[in-house]
Amino acid sequence: MEPVTLTTERLFLRAFAPEDTDETYAACQDPEIQRWTTIPSPYTRVDAENFITRIVPDEWRDDVEYTFAVRPREGGPLLAAASLHHPRSGTWEVGYWTAKEHRGHGFMTETVLGLARWAFTDLRCTRLEWRAEVGNTGSRAVVERAGFTVEGVHRAGLLNKGTLRDCWVGALLPSDIGVPSPHPYLPAKV
Repeated sequence: MEPVTLTTERLFLRAFAPEDTDETYAACQDPEIQRWTTIPSPYTRVDAENFITRIVPDEWRDDVEYTFAVRPREGGPLLAAASLHHPRSGTWEVGYWTAKEHRGHGFMTETVLGLARWAFTDLRCTRLEWRAEVGNTGSRAVVERAGFTVEGVHRAGLLNKGTLRDCWVGALLPSDIGVPSPHPYLPAKV
């Protein structure tokens, strides 16, 4: 797929470009981003360059992951990164980080909802999943505000820096945000 751009009420999402390298490198010096995400630690400028010039374009071209730089709609600093990847048929997974100085303003919740609408309408996603290591309360708060249902804990469900870690898992369905699903859903009777 060719990279697309998305807009929300306050945000502009587009594929990362070489001009994002310095801000990406700076944001990823945050110990919280290095702790809770799978980026390399320590995070070097070469890591940022490789991410922007090789990993992101290759994943867009191969239709395996769509990673976006998140900026204010009217222009301004890099606020965050967010991606959708396609682990199995019909289901996509969302992942993200927010630059430390831009946390607490609702940017990531808005981003996740924008990506969800795109996934449900254009990618024919039937279920959007989120996983984060148990204890990453900031990430969990984002998806709960976005309407995800946290469904439980997967033991050893997340590989981060060579170690399997327990992770929370949650999901958002098209109907959770008022979007029609490409398939009917029959929930279990409990």
